Amino acid sequence: MTFDKIYLEHYKMVFNLALQYVQNTEDAEEITQDVFVKIFDNLNSFKKQSSLKTWIYRMAINQSLDFIKAKNAQKRSFLSSIFSINDSNFKFQPSNFNHPGIELEQKEACQKIFEAINQLSDNQKTALILLKIEDKSQAETAEIMNLKVKALESLFQRAKNNLEILLNKKG
Repeated sequence: MTFDKIYLEHYKMVFNLALQYVQNTEDAEEITQDVFVKIFDNLNSFKKQSSLKTWIYRMAINQSLDFIKAKNAQKRSFLSSIFSINDSNFKFQPSNFNHPGIELEQKEACQKIFEAINQLSDNQKTALILLKIEDKSQAETAEIMNLKVKALESLFQRAKNNLEILLNKKG
């Protein structure tokens, strides 16, 4: 399979997954570009231990999480230098929510939900995004996350409980 064909078949999937993590089209485009650079660089070393789609999903998830961590560190560093903030619990919250297709009146509710999702652990966030937003099956999600289905079920349950707590706290 050629890189061009891989790009054409998987671009939308990677972009939409990245968008679920960062809720910003420009950041999602940057993540998508980085994923396809990595795919291009590593295509010859793909061992086919999983499907190509699963490999690309894992790469997109990892790139999205790395992007968020780098952005959080950059924001924390910037604010620390200005205000001398040294709080390890400080988290960057995107100031704008730019997700195509969301009606204006639903924007605030969606922003609150995504802010709560962004407070979940990386594994809980990934399970929730893959199962409920990307509409993947438990088996496919477990494979992408390299978990057993029972472990995924438990992780997803914790994610739902934690999300409910976070959303009720925000009132």
